[in-house]
Amino acid sequence: MHRICGISPWEDSMSKVAAARVRPCCRVLDVCTGLGYTAIGSLRRGACHVVTIEKDVNVLKIAEYNPWSRELASSRVTVILGDACEVVKYLEDSSFDRIIHDPPRFSLAGELYSTEFYRELYRVLKPGGFLYHYVGYPGAKYRRLDVMSGVVKRLRIVGFDVWKVDEVWGVVARKRR
Repeated sequence: MHRICGISPWEDSMSKVAAARVRPCCRVLDVCTGLGYTAIGSLRRGACHVVTIEKDVNVLKIAEYNPWSRELASSRVTVILGDACEVVKYLEDSSFDRIIHDPPRFSLAGELYSTEFYRELYRVLKPGGFLYHYVGYPGAKYRRLDVMSGVVKRLRIVGFDVWKVDEVWGVVARKRR
């Protein structure tokens, strides 16, 4: 999901990559590929390898034709077509330095905001690793919904240290060493 007011998709993606603290030689898990901008941004910040998961084959087809998504075909990127909730179960423990989780809004993909899914992300993240989770503010203005607080609570339940980062409309979480 991208912020759309006052920021380009590329700037939005790079701010998420920066929030995840991607550095040279990091191994990154990118959940919900979309057009691949966060995966590409991770490469440009020096990630040695990015594993990215996308559920919708149509989105990946669009990325194939999108000139700004070409770097998604890099040998340093592994694209997995599948349901992230299932795919993550097959990833090795402590195999990623950073995770960028950029799911559709809660009402469309609630399972990607579940304690069970967060527990899997915690498992595959190395000790001391960082997770950036885009949340946005759906329903906050008119219905007074607070999805962000629920996300923070569930991430803490599974063991993350968590803090909100309003500038990137999400949270950063760290797995303790």
